[in-house]
Amino acid sequence: MIPVLQKLSGLYVWYALVVLTLGYLTAELGHFLIGVTSKATAVDIHYGDIACQWLPPPHTEYQKELSDACTAALDKITCENTTQCEWNYNGLGYDYQVLAGPSFIAVYTIAGIFLGVAADKYKRVPMVATCILIIGVSCLLIGASTEYWQLLVLRMVFAAGEAGLNPMSTGILSDLFPEHLRGLVMSLFNWGIYGGIGLSFPVGRYITELNAWGLGWRVAYYFSGIIALIVGVLAAISLKEPERTAIGEETEEQQDTGAKKESDSTWKIMLQPRFIMLCIAASIRHTGGLCFAYNCDLFYRDIFPHLDLGGWLFFVTFVVGGVGVIVGGIVSDKIVAKMGIKSRAAVLAISQLIATPFAFGSIYMGPVGAMITLAISYLFAEMWFGILFAILVEIVPVSVRSTTVGVFLFIMNNIGGNLPILMEPVRKATSFRDSLAIFYAGAYLISSVLFAITMMMMGKTKKETKNAANVEGVANEGFTSLENISRTNSQPANSRTIESHHL
Repeated sequence: MIPVLQKLSGLYVWYALVVLTLGYLTAELGHFLIGVTSKATAVDIHYGDIACQWLPPPHTEYQKELSDACTAALDKITCENTTQCEWNYNGLGYDYQVLAGPSFIAVYTIAGIFLGVAADKYKRVPMVATCILIIGVSCLLIGASTEYWQLLVLRMVFAAGEAGLNPMSTGILSDLFPEHLRGLVMSLFNWGIYGGIGLSFPVGRYITELNAWGLGWRVAYYFSGIIALIVGVLAAISLKEPERTAIGEETEEQQDTGAKKESDSTWKIMLQPRFIMLCIAASIRHTGGLCFAYNCDLFYRDIFPHLDLGGWLFFVTFVVGGVGVIVGGIVSDKIVAKMGIKSRAAVLAISQLIATPFAFGSIYMGPVGAMITLAISYLFAEMWFGILFAILVEIVPVSVRSTTVGVFLFIMNNIGGNLPILMEPVRKATSFRDSLAIFYAGAYLISSVLFAITMMMMGKTKKETKNAANVEGVANEGFTSLENISRTNSQPANSRTIESHHL
């Protein structure tokens, strides 16, 4: 039995990755459900804009023409005099945008800093389990809400729970896995985002339409809350705290100098130009992703009301997005072994540039073309998140890793999470299509340029550093023969220099 248990113990790190990823997935499912259930929730609780809408869902082109006549009615009297139209809440408006974005982000970002600081000082596993349990309880209570203010407050409680998952889980996983797997592992963990978004479409759409026990949209939140509670209990009783280890640049410098580098303060790290530019680039990219995630279901319902695209949106986000994020991690791991951290930023820039034209296609093309280009766009665009956090943990000392990740998320989410509210005035001034093109596809393009600038700030590649170190090693051969004899007896010349670049 002992050999078998020893073999199984080697799988623990992967088991920990699965549990943490499931926790993140359930959190993101609850986070993005509001974008799918918003219309049903607004009709029930009464918030946001009221507009003329066709009563039954249209399934043919002729019915689509009838629904367009409803949409053209701008007042209640005209609407009610039009066949099969109703004057009701449509799930959009400033109330919805505040509920989906700023109310969540305000708490999420601030709590993330405090929880990141706590994670650098105390055990992370118990705190992660507690965060997942908070998510589960708040999700259940959201399903029981009867007033808009209750939704608002509970979204904030939910945000406080989710705030600790990324910085704490990122720190745990970076301590459990070696560098050659780090990009892949961070990508697998961050697939939880796309898994959660993807599941929000079938859970939010079809469970709501089932109207089980007459509860409608509420069952979707009850379902999500119960799953989160199960994962939270599993994390609490089965995960153990790993030993904190130095990684990335911190490890390389220790091997080069033979001495432990004194850790920089969080403020010193944040004031580095590369950190600032990485924050700006990630914030713009996050804006694009959130604008699409919060509005895509409402958008495709609006422009293709005669088609049910819920299944395709699930496939694109859950499957294609998952493939993209994993491929990004594998590619960056392969390249970083030869070129260093700088290469990860290059993958970020190139992937977002390739995704941009397809993102525009997903907005302006017909239903078939939109879904095909959306899938291609997602494949490349979603390579970014795992790579981003692989870069982040590799340029940050272990002593302030979770704190810095928390601060980074504070900046990225405050910018990326609040800019989507600007879509609302732009949508009303232009159109849903144009506003989404600006804030979603346009953000991809801008972030690509900014990631390229970040790449140039990352310093020398591994190959360049290795060559410089080898030249220094040759010069040292001019020392005394006694030193050369000592070196020969202990280790080959330059072995320490070479070893330091093969982590």
